[in-house]
Amino acid sequence: MRTKYIDLIEQTFDFPQDEFALEDDVLQFHGIDLMALIAKYGTPLKFNYLPQISNNIQRCKGWFSETMNTIRYTGSYNYSYCTKSSHFSFVLDEVLKNDVHLETSSSYDIDIINHLLDKGKITNDPQVICNGYKPDKYIDNIAGLINDNRIKVLPVMDNADELDRLVGKVNRTIDIGIRIASEEDPKFEFYTSRLGMRYRDILPYYLDNIKDNEKVNLKMLHFFINTGIDDNAYYWNELTKSLRVYCELKKVCPSLDSLNIGGGFPIKKSLAFDYDYPYMVKEILLQIQSVCKEYDIPEPNIFTEFGSFTVGESGGAIFKIIAQKQQNDREKWNMIDSSFMTNLPDTWAINQRFVMLPINGWNEKYERVLLGGLTCDSDDYYNSEQHVNAIYLPKFTKDKDLYIGFFNTGAYQETIGGFGGLKHCLIPEPKHILISRDKMGVVQTEVFSEQQNASDYLAILGYQK
Repeated sequence: MRTKYIDLIEQTFDFPQDEFALEDDVLQFHGIDLMALIAKYGTPLKFNYLPQISNNIQRCKGWFSETMNTIRYTGSYNYSYCTKSSHFSFVLDEVLKNDVHLETSSSYDIDIINHLLDKGKITNDPQVICNGYKPDKYIDNIAGLINDNRIKVLPVMDNADELDRLVGKVNRTIDIGIRIASEEDPKFEFYTSRLGMRYRDILPYYLDNIKDNEKVNLKMLHFFINTGIDDNAYYWNELTKSLRVYCELKKVCPSLDSLNIGGGFPIKKSLAFDYDYPYMVKEILLQIQSVCKEYDIPEPNIFTEFGSFTVGESGGAIFKIIAQKQQNDREKWNMIDSSFMTNLPDTWAINQRFVMLPINGWNEKYERVLLGGLTCDSDDYYNSEQHVNAIYLPKFTKDKDLYIGFFNTGAYQETIGGFGGLKHCLIPEPKHILISRDKMGVVQTEVFSEQQNASDYLAILGYQK
């Protein structure tokens, strides 16, 4: 009778997978012994496996390069990293090894760009694409970066007012883009994105404000779908509408040569994840090629701004099950030594799923449980894994420690959770480590930040000055 946890996983999913395997009853992540990490650093523990960042960038570049060669696409492909997904220095250091562009979304992003330039970490002549709604401070910082003339800068206009505010602060001709306010999925509470300009306003805006402006060259049209790049009628319809705007604009704007299709590549949130990246790349490029042929215009250079895809699959969190509470006849609550609300906030805010697996105990019998965090908030729980609103884990016993891991958490969780700041119920920020490999492939680990302590909180709250 197959009643062990490993039996459940093998019957439910394809296992092992590229990044997950089992060795001596211990989960391996990219060949890394996670129990060895726990023995060295304890829990709760967050980590980033840095080689996965470069791996995903190079995979994506390969898909576009191969498809462009196959279909004889004449434009170029340009990978950009969306910095808001994770601003950490260790992320940017790894990203910049891969000859990519950078996309910013706020004024402080520009301070990070300047720091990287000062340290000589930006090479290979990348471009900074400045997106987002732009208050005065953001405009000032963009203008300063342009005037400094150390790196190519392409601000993307979010509304009609931004161009005049920017042009008055720069000392030379600038390249710009325009963002389309795409229509949202019909299931959304609103119909049109709050970012960008309406489809019908873009051509008149160019003719009235840019065409005869000697200080401005329109180079890029920016298109982004909030729900991501998916093989459904909604995505293809919005892409086609944006392409037609691009083609109409290109007829009257010779300098326009680039189409930015934004971000939106998904990452693995379950062992059942199945997404055909090469197929989607090919279909996108074929659709662009087809519409351009219809309008008899050159195929545009393609830009993407992948954030979660770049960094998400590098991150993880490990917790210890510290107790089990039997709350009624059916509900067993496994309590972790941290909090979901504070340290994996997307699980609470948008019911996000992550890959969740036990680190040990795979050869034990399994049971259905709920996972609870340490805050006093009733919403501090996790029960939305693949197993129909329940989680199955090896049976908990008081005489054997049980550890669980959440994987592919590397995008947004630290910034949304307020890294290094106050947490709900003063639950501390876990220790955070970085995992890399040397030139020989040997695993290297280092502590990026220690777990918060009482003194940290007392200082933040004003009790210690």
